[in-house]
Amino acid sequence: MTLYYDLVLAASIVMTLMYVFMWHKHFDAHITMIYVLVPVINLGYALLARATTLEEALMANRLTYMVGCYLLLIIMFSVFSLCQIPLNRWIRVALLLMSTAVYASALSIGRSPIFYKDVQFELIDGAVVFHKHYAFMHTAFLALIFGYFSASLIAIIYTYLHKKQVSRKILILLFLPVVVAMVAFFAGRRLFPRVELIPAACDFALLIYLIIVYRMCLYDVIDVAVDSLVQSGDTGLISIDFNFNYLGSNATAKDIFPALNDLTVDLPITRSALMRETALKWLEAFRDDESRDTVHYEKDDHSFLVKITYLFNDRRRRGYQFFMTDDTEDQHYINLLSHYNAELEREVADKTAHIVAMHDRLILGMATMVESRDNSTGGHIRRTSEGVRLLTEAIREVGAPTLSDAFCRDLIKAAPMHDLGKIAVDDAILRKPGRFTPEEFDKMKSHAAEGARIVREILKSVEDDEFRHIAQNVAHYHHERWDGSGYPEGLKADAIPLEARIMAIADVYDALVSKRVYKERMSFEEADAIIMDGMGRHFDPGLEAGYVAARPRLEAYYSGLGEYA
Repeated sequence: MTLYYDLVLAASIVMTLMYVFMWHKHFDAHITMIYVLVPVINLGYALLARATTLEEALMANRLTYMVGCYLLLIIMFSVFSLCQIPLNRWIRVALLLMSTAVYASALSIGRSPIFYKDVQFELIDGAVVFHKHYAFMHTAFLALIFGYFSASLIAIIYTYLHKKQVSRKILILLFLPVVVAMVAFFAGRRLFPRVELIPAACDFALLIYLIIVYRMCLYDVIDVAVDSLVQSGDTGLISIDFNFNYLGSNATAKDIFPALNDLTVDLPITRSALMRETALKWLEAFRDDESRDTVHYEKDDHSFLVKITYLFNDRRRRGYQFFMTDDTEDQHYINLLSHYNAELEREVADKTAHIVAMHDRLILGMATMVESRDNSTGGHIRRTSEGVRLLTEAIREVGAPTLSDAFCRDLIKAAPMHDLGKIAVDDAILRKPGRFTPEEFDKMKSHAAEGARIVREILKSVEDDEFRHIAQNVAHYHHERWDGSGYPEGLKADAIPLEARIMAIADVYDALVSKRVYKERMSFEEADAIIMDGMGRHFDPGLEAGYVAARPRLEAYYSGLGEYA
């Protein structure tokens, strides 16, 4: 039978070494004491099985009584601790003194009759068999054992029924070794007269506690979080496993989420409507995309920053962890800053719009001043600007070519600047009441290049590069022709900027239907015939569809001016 005792001793040593490997500074000290005591007790049973004299047997027997006097007391303390039931310090001291008194009486076996009245032993088939008569202290010993067992069971059952924040799995695990030990103590000899079941029951307890300490790494949020954060009370902590089961939380988290008080450890957080709408949705988002690890939770005029991370046991991911801090002041500052920035942006936009409007009016005033020198083109700037607007509108409708919102806006804004170069043309030519001679026309043609130079100078401080570019092209190239016969550079086809090609149609159309000193206004039909005939020679044929679509609007506009009968 010695082999059995050797095996349970070896198993207890192996499990103790495993516990040492798993040990963490936050483990309950009572559990550590259990792993110290069990190998010593099992050593006593192994020595008892090998005893050949009464003195050897009594020495070994004294070690075995540590089970009832100290081991069961320590197990009871660990049960109360894991069940989160505080024991008064003086109660603990009194129980320890009581156990020590009983164990002291057990040490007197063979010397005093207070535990055994008398004792003898014999070897039967190599096994030690005691012949003993119990004394009153042995009765106290049995009462002590029964008391520790009863207290442990009552604590486990009470916690299971009334404490939701203690893991049900831990409680079931605690229940098993207590029950097994009770059977081993009170019925073991009847079941197996030749073998003590107590050493095996002790090993079973060690195995169960290995499982408990393994799970404690998950349930005790203090073990898996930075201690200072938990102790400070400023940070809320919630632990949830990969199956969305609630593992635990600290007091700060329960203040933020009162629903945590109603959750039961090891049961799904989906049992709470609030947690379904908050934590569960946050976890699902984090699981799909780990970059979505931060959310803000608003509660009672407070804003809490919630940080989601993985819950680690050493280096293994075991679930999820929520860290919650009050971010109200920072959010208030950010909101104030955002409001201030919005107000500042609005004021800047208003000021910028005002400056731009002033700039536009200045350019329009300059163009009007230039136009006032030419007694043959009164109102030309206003009419061509509207003509450009109607043309771009129609071109965008037909979709050929494709024009962006910004391009149309810039072209309409640039249209009044197309003849600014005339400011450099001599009054004698500009105000001549008749057709130009070839020499005069050559001087008149210089207004295109001169206009581009003036526009460049006027707009050189404007930050909108695209508008500046379009305005220069409109002034420079609006007299170029598709076939290359225009001026000032004789550009041909697509070499002519698109904005200048559109401007050319509006410019010529206005010249045709308006009265000049050297001609009468033409009818819409006559003007249309000339424009259509010029498609592919004077004008970009790609703009024909847009012009045709714009023609009714152009006629309506000019008819409404009262200048065309």
